[in-house]
Amino acid sequence: MGVEPELIDDPGDARIADYVGLRDPELRISVEAAGQTLGAPHGRFIVEGALAVERLVGSPYPVRSVLVTKRRYEAVKPMLERLASTVPRYVASEDILNAVAGFNLHRGVVASASRLALPDGDEVLRDATRALLIEGVVDHENLGSLFRNAAAFGVDGVVLDRTCADPLYRRCVRVSMGHVLRLPIARSEDLGQTIRSMQRTGWSVLALTPSLEATALHDLPAALGSPDGRVAILVGAEGPGLSPAALDAAHCHTRIAMARGVDSLNVATAAAVVLHHLSMVE
Repeated sequence: MGVEPELIDDPGDARIADYVGLRDPELRISVEAAGQTLGAPHGRFIVEGALAVERLVGSPYPVRSVLVTKRRYEAVKPMLERLASTVPRYVASEDILNAVAGFNLHRGVVASASRLALPDGDEVLRDATRALLIEGVVDHENLGSLFRNAAAFGVDGVVLDRTCADPLYRRCVRVSMGHVLRLPIARSEDLGQTIRSMQRTGWSVLALTPSLEATALHDLPAALGSPDGRVAILVGAEGPGLSPAALDAAHCHTRIAMARGVDSLNVATAAAVVLHHLSMVE
């Protein structure tokens, strides 16, 4: 017999404090306890939308609770039944849910989950053959799109530098379609050092850059040079691009040929083009 949901009829109910002020980062910070940052073993994060919550349920991250509108409850009930019986299921009207979140949460399903301590880069990359290295990407939608593309093209390890945005932020998880929850993630304090360490263990690291001096994408197979096929692509923030230190550490630089007058693509789009190319030449 399934676990019965608990009815919430007051936006100030302490049972749903995890969901207060989802749009306001400052309010989110004030609600959450100190130390609840990426990789903190006792932090929490929010997942929005039925598909992303379903991926959360099948992920390693412990679910704290789920909050659903009355209208959406029957549709997601089979997914909720996969949760441990100790996980609270809360049901509320759309007005209550929107008042708690601080905006019109039209997807009607949110969940709160506990963060896990991040593994180090060596652990994430030990058994990987395709990796994505990300430097300086602070836009949550771009970061979420990078994770979605990484999942689509067989990336099995993602390493972020210390300046990247939080990949478990609600918008990033939503844009990734929940794929960020199933990909191994590490945070590197020194991405250049991480790249050099990867090369010592047989990785080829390809830095994406619009520089005309870079190797054209269609010439990559001859330029890879990794005897065991372990390839990582390295991407940076739109605008500044990759730092000189990251570019210097990479095995080679690659560019995507474009029409005259266009010098670059969105970072997630560029990563998708290169990852797809690598999947085609294997």
